[in-house]
Amino acid sequence: MNLKTLALAAALSTGFILPVQAGEVLNQIKAGGKLTCIVNPNSPGFSVPDSKGVFQGFNVDFCRMAAASIFGDAGKVEIRGVGFSDSLKTLIAGGAHMASRSITRTGTRDTEPGLSFIATTFYDGQGFMVPKKLKINKASELKGATVCAEDGTTTLQSLADYFGRLKLRYKVQNIADKSARLQAFFSGKCDVLSSDFSALASDRLLAKNPNDFTILSDVISNEPLTLVSRPDKELESTIFWSLQVMLLAEEYGVNSGNVDKITASLGSAAPEVQRIFAKDQAGAEMARKLGISPDWAYAIIKSVGNYGEVFERNLGKNSALGMNRATSPNRLVRDGGLLYANPIR
Repeated sequence: MNLKTLALAAALSTGFILPVQAGEVLNQIKAGGKLTCIVNPNSPGFSVPDSKGVFQGFNVDFCRMAAASIFGDAGKVEIRGVGFSDSLKTLIAGGAHMASRSITRTGTRDTEPGLSFIATTFYDGQGFMVPKKLKINKASELKGATVCAEDGTTTLQSLADYFGRLKLRYKVQNIADKSARLQAFFSGKCDVLSSDFSALASDRLLAKNPNDFTILSDVISNEPLTLVSRPDKELESTIFWSLQVMLLAEEYGVNSGNVDKITASLGSAAPEVQRIFAKDQAGAEMARKLGISPDWAYAIIKSVGNYGEVFERNLGKNSALGMNRATSPNRLVRDGGLLYANPIR
């Protein structure tokens, strides 16, 4: 029995409670005063620098969510734009604390000891974008096509599976650099661009004339896009339960605009809402155990918003991407989607 185990046994036998010790990575984050989070360097709607060079977007908001939870301040985060092929390597090497950049959770990635896949923020699938002038209406018409795709991603295997199943000939241009890949596609060196639907919708906006291109409706794979961190139980729990707060808040109608009013009169709120925000209930107990901000749940909703707010602000019908959440799997289960919150109790 080691000293840590002996100390725990002694504390339990005497009724004393040991002080909370956060995980190694979470302690590093708190000691450094900021969270370092990886995003895609140029993905409109998901992560793109604004006119001041500050990253904005759907994926960026989950970086801010984690910072709000840890520090009570969503601004205590350093956002780094990193290409896909280097993003997981950077995490494993300790160059960042987490990534929110549309990374598909797969079996081989999930069993990598240097990574922890935590929670899916966007349910996606792989598809195809083609120039309208080719008059292609469905993926089965892509016989002999040259496909631009990103090297090192799940895209290549999904292409092989799909075209192999239909016994269609095709060629692939593996281009790791996004700018070069899009240039090859937009200039006609490739007949089709294949990636996740969310990425295609974002990439289409980077064309000189986006209306010259169309995204086919065919879905050829499942792509659960997941938040990833360096392994650390307390950090993983913090990120996971922060997302649950955002989902629960949407379920019970709590948003950035009314959270002050609701928390000012918690006695009249639903029991589930009280458990999130009250200082003597489950949310507060979780904060103490994890060693994070005691106002973590309030800080997330006030500064970032609930899940629905984040979706509509960055991806929704009134955004540049114009996604209709009502037809997306990324809506609450009660509305026919795949998202539901784990209970905070």
